[in-house]
Amino acid sequence: MVGFRAGDVPPTATVKFIGAGTAACIADLFTFPLDTAKVRLQIQGETISPVNTGHGPVKYRGVFGTISTMVRVEGPRSLYSGLVAGLQRQMSFASVRIGLYDSVKQFYTKGSDHVGIGSRLMAGCTTGAMAVALAQPTDVVKVRFQAQISAGANKRYHGTMDAYRTIAKEEGFRGLWKGTGPNITRNAIVNCTELVTYDLIKDALLKSSLMTDDLPCHFTSAFGAGFCTTVIASPVDVVKTRYMNSAPGQYSSALNCAVAMLTKEGPKAFYKGFMPSFLRLGSWNVVMFVTYEQLKRAMMAARHNWATPL
Repeated sequence: MVGFRAGDVPPTATVKFIGAGTAACIADLFTFPLDTAKVRLQIQGETISPVNTGHGPVKYRGVFGTISTMVRVEGPRSLYSGLVAGLQRQMSFASVRIGLYDSVKQFYTKGSDHVGIGSRLMAGCTTGAMAVALAQPTDVVKVRFQAQISAGANKRYHGTMDAYRTIAKEEGFRGLWKGTGPNITRNAIVNCTELVTYDLIKDALLKSSLMTDDLPCHFTSAFGAGFCTTVIASPVDVVKTRYMNSAPGQYSSALNCAVAMLTKEGPKAFYKGFMPSFLRLGSWNVVMFVTYEQLKRAMMAARHNWATPL
C-alpha cells in the first residue's frame, strides 16, 4: 500500500478556515511591531495637537528610528499595544478572507478546472469584503491602541474591552464600524493583489517546473505577493488608518480625509510608512503563507490518521 501524503488530498474548507486564522495569528506575533511603526508613521503630520511627553512632540524617522523612539519613550511593550485586538482581528478576518478564498473561487468557476484571472479577482473582492464586515470593530480598536502614546496619564483606552466600551459610548455603535468604506476598498485591493499574486506566482513556478510545491516555492510566492500588495494598497491603507484614528468630526468622510492629506501634505503623504508597511506585509506574508501551507498538510494528515482504522 502506498503511504499517505497530505498533499495527495485537497484540504477541506474547515481545514483552510482554521489553518488560515491560526497562521495569521502566528504571523502577527512576529510582525506586530512593524505594523505599529507603520501606523505611527502614517498618522504623523495630521495630529491636531501632538502629544507632548515632556521632551517635546514625538517625531518618528524611518522604520527602526520609530521603533527605537517608541522603546525609549514608551517602553518595549508599546510595540505590542493593541495585540489582543490584533489577534482577535486575524482569527476572524484571515479565516474568512483567506480560508474561504478557494471555496469562493470554485463557486465563481462553477467547478471548472480552468480558473481565469477574473474568477480569482472576484473571489478576492468577495472574501475581503465579507471579512471586513465581520472584523471591522477589532481593526478599529487595534489601530486606536497602536496610535495611542503609552507614556503619560492621558491614555484614552486602558484595555481592549475598555476600548470597545469607550468607543461605543462616545461615538455610538457605528463608531466601531468607522472607516468600513475605505477598509473594504483597501482589503478588496489587498486581498486581490495578495491572494491572486500568490496564486499566480505559485502556479507559474509549479507549471514551469522551476520549483515543487514546497517551502521554497511558498516563500518566493509570498514575498512577491507582499511587495506587489504594498505598492498598490499603501495609499488606501494610509487613508484608512488616519480616518479610523481621527477624532469625531475631524473628517466628514474618508474622501475628505484623502483630500485633506493631499492639500496639506502633498502626494507623498499617501506613501507614508511605506518601508515598515513593506517589511511588515512581506514578512507577514512569508510567515503566514508558509505556516498556512504546512498547517493544511499537517491537519489533513492528522485527519487521515484519525479516520483510518488501526
